[in-house]
Amino acid sequence: MNALELAFEEFGNPDHAPLIILHGFFASSRNWRQVAEKLAVNFHVYVPDMRNHGASPHHPLMDYPVMARDLLLFMKRLDLKKAHLLGHSMGGKIAMWFALHYPDYADKLIIADIAPVSYTHSFDPLISALKTLPLAEISNRKQAETLLATTIPDLSYRQFLLQNLSLIEGAYHWRIDLHIFFRMAPHIIAFPDSSSLVPYKGQTLFIAGANSNYVKAADIKPLFPAATLSFIANAGHWLHVQQPALFIEQVAAFLQENDTQR
Repeated sequence: MNALELAFEEFGNPDHAPLIILHGFFASSRNWRQVAEKLAVNFHVYVPDMRNHGASPHHPLMDYPVMARDLLLFMKRLDLKKAHLLGHSMGGKIAMWFALHYPDYADKLIIADIAPVSYTHSFDPLISALKTLPLAEISNRKQAETLLATTIPDLSYRQFLLQNLSLIEGAYHWRIDLHIFFRMAPHIIAFPDSSSLVPYKGQTLFIAGANSNYVKAADIKPLFPAATLSFIANAGHWLHVQQPALFIEQVAAFLQENDTQR
């Protein structure tokens, strides 16, 4: 289970306390630039591309144990002895698994709209729709949006997914490997068996969208007994996009409470 060296973006003053932001499935560091820039006023923010995402290397294995190992290598490579972790969706599960296995490296933990449980939905129809997109016939992103409109009716979500299209020498290519995504999606939806793990006792904040149903208090406390749960009104799973100001306000307040710079 070899760890990979992750590409990353960096924001803020190196003298400030480190904060690592972990993106979700199909996302990348660039989806978090606006949030990172705001938080960089008080923190040294790192936003890695997880394996098989963004500019990071591809690998056929993509589950939470190996992605937590990637994060551990990332911190060691940058000589980060400890860092706050903020993770959304898949990134939240990476952060939780990491904190449960490498608690000495984790400071405060913020988990955005996800819980340490296995869900029942499937990414198969979505990935199949992306795989059938006729890239050779597409000359602009608008055409791709239109072709996906029937299977992915949410325009903002289509635009988000199509950020993974890369234009190279006049032709469109997927930056991600959809075959890997298809095979590994069940591992992303799941959460590994945690029945024998020691709970993470550090300060933890779960932030959920009030219109989402991903997070329940009963799912949190067994593994994160010190956790608090907060909801953001008029937001669903993409709470940091739908209510960015409120999201950043809650994150900053939690991180700055009784916090000391290192």
